[in-house]
Amino acid sequence: MKRFLIALVPTLLLVGLVALYVMRPPAIDIAPSCPAPTYQAVEIPAGTITPGSDGVYMEELNGTPQSINSFWLDKYEVTNAQFARFVAATNYRTVAERTPDPAAHPDIPAALLTPGAAVFQRPARITSDDISQWWRFIEGANWQQPFGPGSGITDRGADPVVHLTRADAAAYAQWVGGRLPTEAEWEYAARGGATTPFPWGNRLVPADRHMANIWHGIFPVLNEGQDGFEGIAPVGCYPANGYGLHDMIGNVWELTAEGFDPARRTPSGDSAPVTIKGGSYLCASNYCARYRPAARHPQERDMGTNHIGFRVAYDTRPAS
Repeated sequence: MKRFLIALVPTLLLVGLVALYVMRPPAIDIAPSCPAPTYQAVEIPAGTITPGSDGVYMEELNGTPQSINSFWLDKYEVTNAQFARFVAATNYRTVAERTPDPAAHPDIPAALLTPGAAVFQRPARITSDDISQWWRFIEGANWQQPFGPGSGITDRGADPVVHLTRADAAAYAQWVGGRLPTEAEWEYAARGGATTPFPWGNRLVPADRHMANIWHGIFPVLNEGQDGFEGIAPVGCYPANGYGLHDMIGNVWELTAEGFDPARRTPSGDSAPVTIKGGSYLCASNYCARYRPAARHPQERDMGTNHIGFRVAYDTRPAS
C-alpha cells in the first residue's frame, strides 16, 4: 500500500496541475486601457474596520476593530517619474544604491556586501519550494535598473517605482508632505467601502473581466498573462475601487508604516520586518494568493525587490 501511495503522488500532482489549467480565469480579448495617470490624492472617509479575515492565512486572524480618521491617499502607486523628480531635487540615493553597512550584516562577509537588490527570474523548472530558484540578488539592481545593469526605465515613467525599502519610501513621503499609511488605513482604503473578499465583489474575475494584475498560471514557471501583463503594469490600467483608488490589489506589493507580527502584536526595534499589503503581479492561485485587502506579509526592512512599491498617505489634503 505504501509503495502504491508513493507511486500515486506524481499522478495526483499532474491531475492537480491539469485542473488548475482547466479552471484558470479566461483570457482577455484586448489589453487593459492604460491612460496617462493624473496624479492626485483621494479623500478616504472616516470609519471603522476589523482588519484581516477568518479563513485564508493564519496571519490574517486576530484583527481587532479600529477607528479610522479621514485621511488622503495617493490615487496610484508612486511611479518612476515621480520618484525621479524627488531624486533630481534631493540627490537621494536609495538603500539598493549604497554599500551595506557591515555592522548591520555581521553574518555576511564584507566582500559580499555590494549595492543591489532582489530580482525575480522565472525558472524553466523547479525541484523544490526553495525561493532561491526564482529570486536572485543582482548586484547593481535598483529603481533605475530594475533587472540589473543594462536594464532601465526609459518609457517606464508610469510604472510603479520598485526596489525601495521602507526608509526610501518614507523619505519620499516626507518630501511630498505625507507619510506611509498604517496597515489598518491601507486595508480600509483598499476595501473601498466593500465587505466582500475583493474590492469588486466575491469573485476574482467577475463577468470574465480582469480587475488586477496578478499571475495567471502555475507559479513560478508559467504565466499566461491573461490580464494583459506578465510583469509590472503602468499604474491605472485596471478599474478603481469604491474610493477611486487604482491598483490596491496586484501589480506591486505596497509598503506600510508598521512592522510585521503574525499574531498582530506591535513589534519593536529596527529588526522587525515591514508589513506589506495588496499582493503583486507574482501572486498566483497556487502560490501566495494574497491579492486581497485582508492579506498581509512580512518584508525585510533593508532589501529592495522588483515587486514592491508604495503610495503616500496625508493627514490633510495635499497641495496639487
